[in-house]
Amino acid sequence: MAPLTLEKNDDKISDKKSLMKFETIKVKLMFRRINMAIFTGAGVAIITPFHEDGSINYDQLKKLVDYHCENGTDSIVICGTTGESATMTEEEHLECIKRTIDFTAGRIPVIAGTGSNCTATAVELSREAVRAGADGLLVVTPYYNKATQKGLIEHYKAIAREADAPIIMYSVASRTGCNIEPSTVAALVKEVDNIVGVKEASGNISQVAKIMQLTQGDIDLYSGNDDQIVPILALGGKGVISVLSNIAPKETHEICAKFFAGDVAGSRELQLKAIPLINALFSEVNPIPVKKAVSLMGMEAGGLRMPLTEMEEANAKKLAQAMREFGIQLA
Repeated sequence: MAPLTLEKNDDKISDKKSLMKFETIKVKLMFRRINMAIFTGAGVAIITPFHEDGSINYDQLKKLVDYHCENGTDSIVICGTTGESATMTEEEHLECIKRTIDFTAGRIPVIAGTGSNCTATAVELSREAVRAGADGLLVVTPYYNKATQKGLIEHYKAIAREADAPIIMYSVASRTGCNIEPSTVAALVKEVDNIVGVKEASGNISQVAKIMQLTQGDIDLYSGNDDQIVPILALGGKGVISVLSNIAPKETHEICAKFFAGDVAGSRELQLKAIPLINALFSEVNPIPVKKAVSLMGMEAGGLRMPLTEMEEANAKKLAQAMREFGIQLA
């Protein structure tokens, strides 16, 4: 890897508080040099609760953050796909990140989703999230306009230059139409110090294996699919960024914890037990089912922002049944 280069810029660091954040970031990146991941285990791709008028319900968001901190979740991932970031304004996006960092209060790491199909926007969101104190960044590939592999390299390098925090790339071609090829992942992780990992949601285990082979395992690999946690861990993964954790945080954590403790059979058993529930959680476009599931547990999730619509009644009944069979108590 290239040498770590962080410099104090008077335009960026103008007060004591900012200087302290700068020093914290330096420590985090130094940890990366000795192979410490942002987190291991199950990070929740947390939902964003809304009021009836569609505004963000920050009081309920705090309750959800507390719920996860108290029930085994290993990291909060805010403003991702499950958090409906695509329908947030930039102001809402950043406020949501800042509030989540404050609500978490250092109990577990907070990873901010800061991706965009516009590189300049992704740079700005990432820079501001770092200033707010995010422990890391989750950066999805550009979507709709997409990019070549060369474009992806330049996109991620531009963000990494401006955002002095560990970056996890997010590859989910089923949504973005843009796959990060294994050779591109390997090049970025090797060449850029603060690009440390990838959330792999391609569903292609052969591609994941190729990433681990090309990087010689020197990457923080996270499953982006709840039905592939154990296979990803078996290839050297650090954990999962999970939709399932929204409603089963202890169990999702345990899938990872048992594997890391050497209880592969126990980990596999939990993974397989969760498959029917995971399938129900993806019976419609995410996060439609998981927000319904959170509501069924008696926690306020609020509605969805258009163009997402409420879950079909037949699918909602199947989801409720899958939750009961998994052992989740409904309200």
